[in-house]
Amino acid sequence: MTDHLERMWAGWRAAYMKTTETGKAEHFTGDHDPVDRCVMCEVVVGESANTTRLVHEAELVVAVMNAYPYNNGHVLVVPRRHVDTVDQLDLDERTAFWDLVTQASTAIRDSYGCDGINMGVNEGRAAGAGLPDHLHAHVLPRWFGDTSFTTTVAGTRVIPEDLADSAARIRSCWPGR
Repeated sequence: MTDHLERMWAGWRAAYMKTTETGKAEHFTGDHDPVDRCVMCEVVVGESANTTRLVHEAELVVAVMNAYPYNNGHVLVVPRRHVDTVDQLDLDERTAFWDLVTQASTAIRDSYGCDGINMGVNEGRAAGAGLPDHLHAHVLPRWFGDTSFTTTVAGTRVIPEDLADSAARIRSCWPGR
């Protein structure tokens, strides 16, 4: 029998997907084995030091480009503190989190001229969270007809804009800049 399954090597995703023995990623403190680090904590620390994908940085939250975008301009808003649900945020963090979601929406709309915006938070694996152990919100532009022939027939999403270019584009339209 011929194998018709398409394969794409993505060795870099192994670290992204690893969790501890309990099935939960641990908070990244920088002093334990890479397997036990929370990917989103690493993103917060790493993107603050390397501004390639950093869109906006605030005291309690950051906005970064999604490394696995659905569309060009797909931003993640991430609290700096390691929490997995919205109700674990204190009042200042919750305010900063939703303010940054709002600012990201405005910047994406202004920079891409899109027809709409998707915003969402998935808490827990059952809700569709790919990284359920660190709260984050998705903010992404949508256009009428943005599901192309390639997406429909081949099950493949084409992202024509580089993440660094997307980040620069959105940063240039960030409110209050």
